[in-house]
Amino acid sequence: MSDFLLEMRDITKHFPGVTANDRVSIDLRPGEVHALVGENGAGKTTLMKILYGLNRPDAGSIWVRGERISIRGPRDAIRRGIGMVHQHFMLLQPFTVLENIILGEESHTAGVLALAAQRKRIADLMRENRLVVDIDSRVEELSVGVQQRVEILKILFRGATILIFDEPTAVLTPQEVDELFRTLREITRQGKGIIFISHKLDEVLSIADRITVIRQGRVVQTMDRAGATKQRIAELMVGKPVLLEVDRPVVQRGSAVLAVRDLRVRTARNPSAVGGVSFDVHAGEIYGIAGVEGNGQSELVRAIAEGAEVESGEILLEGGNITRWPVRRRRDGGIAHIPEDRQKYGLLLAFSLAQNLALGRHHKPPFSTRLATINFRAIRESAREIIKRFDIRTPSEETPAHALSGGNQQKAVVARELSGGPKLLLASQPTRGVDIGATEFIHRQLMQARSEGKAVLLISADLDELIALSDRIGVMYKGKIIKEFTHDTAVREAVGLAMTGEASDVAV
Repeated sequence: MSDFLLEMRDITKHFPGVTANDRVSIDLRPGEVHALVGENGAGKTTLMKILYGLNRPDAGSIWVRGERISIRGPRDAIRRGIGMVHQHFMLLQPFTVLENIILGEESHTAGVLALAAQRKRIADLMRENRLVVDIDSRVEELSVGVQQRVEILKILFRGATILIFDEPTAVLTPQEVDELFRTLREITRQGKGIIFISHKLDEVLSIADRITVIRQGRVVQTMDRAGATKQRIAELMVGKPVLLEVDRPVVQRGSAVLAVRDLRVRTARNPSAVGGVSFDVHAGEIYGIAGVEGNGQSELVRAIAEGAEVESGEILLEGGNITRWPVRRRRDGGIAHIPEDRQKYGLLLAFSLAQNLALGRHHKPPFSTRLATINFRAIRESAREIIKRFDIRTPSEETPAHALSGGNQQKAVVARELSGGPKLLLASQPTRGVDIGATEFIHRQLMQARSEGKAVLLISADLDELIALSDRIGVMYKGKIIKEFTHDTAVREAVGLAMTGEASDVAV
């Protein structure tokens, strides 16, 4: 009998022009959390897709409990006791918790669903794994953290003993992270094994027993948690020393660049998406917005950037009312916007990098002439300078945006928005889905913008990022800013509590 729950030996996977996995070997012991870390494009996701049956390896073997197996699809993986909690949950929102958990695994007696037995089994799983959920609630009514518990229950219900967690803390509050980690430890106490994928090295060091670093498709090192440090892991991931601490130079705060006054936003799905929000962002200041996703942050940013769905209230730029201005006038007036989804809102993926770097300024000199013709030579020359200044890794400025890595796509959006010399930068989830090297770069750019006297409104699901970068943090809950912290008072636990609504009685 093998000492390992799982062994992946010499896994190799080629795609056109790239080797995603190059003889990668990892293993998982019973009762262990094994963290898998690496930059974007390092090969982590491909390796897990192979394990879960979404990709087939070109070479190598997979062994479960000492038996060599072939996984042709997720059904094979589930049958072998392999389950995966995806970063984006695979739940049917209008269905109840019970319906989501048993879907595809229904038990019948004489053609009738045996719900009583399945309810008891789910109740047992909740008790054994510290997972408290109202199984009759509809999923769409649940918080993100509770929806994640449903995902875990769903794979445990199917008998998983090898559990893959892909960036499981990306949208959780600190309190929800603590709850998740208690659940993970309970699961491993039962002899099950967990593969934990994350960019958050503090969390990796908190939960993992062993850590494997992958770089450019190869295993660099597997280490025990004892003796591992953030700095050492980061250097192995990137291949060079990484500055993990954010340098915060002293900056003299100027006058208010952005003023939001009793802003109310109504959407088709939520008549009070933003319910009377007021705040200022000053020159030389980063103002952070914290909150569990879905509490009005996205609608707030769209209202400022586009005037979208504003019902009442005012948006002032350097004292002038811009509430009803069109998007182009806002951009020409000095507002830059890093959107939360770079591929959907930030880039034209089929266009060249050079063309993308000119977007928003393409109608002005030197990119456009008085006859309204496009000066492609000026666009290419500007792009080459921006690519060099912002260290965008690309074969050339003519490379289409879709061919860049996620980190370099994000660098391109950041570079474009900062190159226009904005007065106000709206940075929404600026480091979402990018690796530690690109994150370090983007953080430096935001702090540089602050030092240059720009006003920065930062919206992020990463609470550590907000606390490190922001001069002040406003916490949004159910469309309102319910509490505000200064940089000195922004303690992780206190901000996290406010994100759950605990501070909703506090006047701001």
